[in-house]
Amino acid sequence: MTLTDRLRHITREPISAAALAAGLAAPEHGAVVTFDGVVRGYSRGKRIRYLEYEAYPEMADRQIAAILAEARERWPETEVRAIHRTGRLEIGEVSVSIAAASAHRAEAFAACRFVIDAIKQRVPIWKKEVAEDGEEWIEGE
Repeated sequence: MTLTDRLRHITREPISAAALAAGLAAPEHGAVVTFDGVVRGYSRGKRIRYLEYEAYPEMADRQIAAILAEARERWPETEVRAIHRTGRLEIGEVSVSIAAASAHRAEAFAACRFVIDAIKQRVPIWKKEVAEDGEEWIEGE
């Protein structure tokens, strides 16, 4: 068993947002909200070639699990899932995916927003933009 096999929320493999959300289907859920962070081709006036994400995988996995538990405490009738990718990602690939399901849309949207904002603020994952004119580590975007 490799380290990646033990991590539930960090992967080097392409993310299937549909698969993440499909697992949330339940008779009590009237709303399923998803968010995909996608690698964009332009940033701060530069044409981006690709991104590289690095993480402290064990800590990142634990932090995302804690954020999901916190979301479940705040919105007890909401189920949430999240996964973040590391490694080299090309333009258009999904870097992070969040899915939230609840009886009503307001709770699902709120939980989804909370999880992506908390991941950006608290999880040790770093992003390097590789542009046509050089590369740069980016904070908190």
